[in-house]
Amino acid sequence: FSRASDALAAALAAQRALAAQAWPGELDLRVRIALHTAEAQLRDEGNYFGVALSRCARLRAIAHGGQTLLSRAVHDLVVERLPDGAELLDLGSHRLRDLGRPEHVFLLSHPDLPQSAEPLRSLDALPNNLPEQLTSFVGRSGELRDIGEALAQTRLLTLTGAGGCGKTRLAAQAAADALERFPGGVWWVELAPLADPDAVGPTLGEALGVKPLPGQSSLEASVAHLAGAQALVVLDNCEHLLDACAASADALLRGCPGVSVLATSRAPLAVDGETHWRVPSLSLPSALQTEPVEAVAQSDAVRLFIERALKVRPNFAVDAANAPAIAQICHDLDGIPLAIELAAARVRVLGVEQIAAGLGDRFRLLTGGARSAMPRQQTLRASVDWSHDLLSEPEQLLFRRLAVFFGGFDLDAAQAVAGGELERYQVLDQLTLLVDKSLVVAEDTGHGTRYRLLETVRQYAQEKLREAREGDDVRTRHRDHYTATAAVLDAPVDSGYQERVEWAEAEIDNLRAAFVWSRERADDELALALASS
Repeated sequence: FSRASDALAAALAAQRALAAQAWPGELDLRVRIALHTAEAQLRDEGNYFGVALSRCARLRAIAHGGQTLLSRAVHDLVVERLPDGAELLDLGSHRLRDLGRPEHVFLLSHPDLPQSAEPLRSLDALPNNLPEQLTSFVGRSGELRDIGEALAQTRLLTLTGAGGCGKTRLAAQAAADALERFPGGVWWVELAPLADPDAVGPTLGEALGVKPLPGQSSLEASVAHLAGAQALVVLDNCEHLLDACAASADALLRGCPGVSVLATSRAPLAVDGETHWRVPSLSLPSALQTEPVEAVAQSDAVRLFIERALKVRPNFAVDAANAPAIAQICHDLDGIPLAIELAAARVRVLGVEQIAAGLGDRFRLLTGGARSAMPRQQTLRASVDWSHDLLSEPEQLLFRRLAVFFGGFDLDAAQAVAGGELERYQVLDQLTLLVDKSLVVAEDTGHGTRYRLLETVRQYAQEKLREAREGDDVRTRHRDHYTATAAVLDAPVDSGYQERVEWAEAEIDNLRAAFVWSRERADDELALALASS
């Protein structure tokens, strides 16, 4: 609507018509309507999207059937121009399910409309301790739907993913969306600040408001408290306390049949009945140079960049000139929310083209996160440091050696190149652990499983490889493996030609890297042999 008063008039007309309609049988059809005023973005197909629409949907979600709710922004625009007989009732401030700032809510009242005495279904009316979020939640509609369906199928769901992929924020929003399914409450247990595994039980009890009886542990008290409840417990940031978190989750599941557990971790808890759900990167624009500005801005990664850039530069705008650079930034950062937020914060002092050009040294560029954030979330390096420090020595060894691969690799390549003194079966074991800990991505292809490191993670692994002074040896093994494999596949055969072509297409980045290393080492015969193959 071009005017808020027109929207209010339409909402009132709709509700009066629905209330006056004689419905068949005993049907009583009541709808919820919400009115909000804010800027939104227009999609190619003509409908709108963005944070403003999400805010309006969250406002509508707390209403009861037959109610029309207004945000403060709409109230201030229409209060002097109300339709005849209409008035606005002040319902006070309420926390919406987007976990953002509270909204001052008003109810449209009219003599022709039924009124409900029930309290609004806001966060304030349902038992929970979900943390307030100071920034908007962007995108992830498909992921929220999938997590909601998974929570209906399993009692222990663990969201895993690399550092900075948005596990905590996604879990918080999923928990808020699930509030009505858990009348016993949704209870958030923040574990990131803890260093002592023995503190997990008391922290759980504190979140529930439970104090143990004499001779009773905090975990036992929590289980007794929730024994008859239908509740959701969210264990956030479990990776550094896996054994203690696994024990707590197992105790809750066994002792509380109506309780479900939603956990976030960089590695699974490994508890019976656990469902492991890997958090993907944000959606990216499909083409960097050819898509129109409107299409680029529809991807979740670009929308997040824009939202966070506006926080530090209110006049920031996307146009045909800077859209390709923004899309390039989001692609180069693998759609990782933390990295994108840190990059967007740099628009305060840099143009987006400068930011895109500086991502070759992203660990120096992407610093300066919020001081209120955990230290490991204030810089990109700190986030990856945290994951690396939780690895065992054999895992660290394999991790840094995998940095020599470009565009992915298969198990044979990992065993030949990165293994070294590790036995082949040890490489598989350690590689599996790196996948579990979200530092390596495993992908099923038509020719078996391939693995890859996100570019941000690979650059970090390269630094660790240089520090260990193993780079020359590992790159040489990489060159020898791909030169020999290419030569074997180039031998004349009667069949299997297409499979060889597909292998070469999948490995082209590794073949180029092997060729470059031969040239750098002045091994011209090997370079020529690889090029010939």
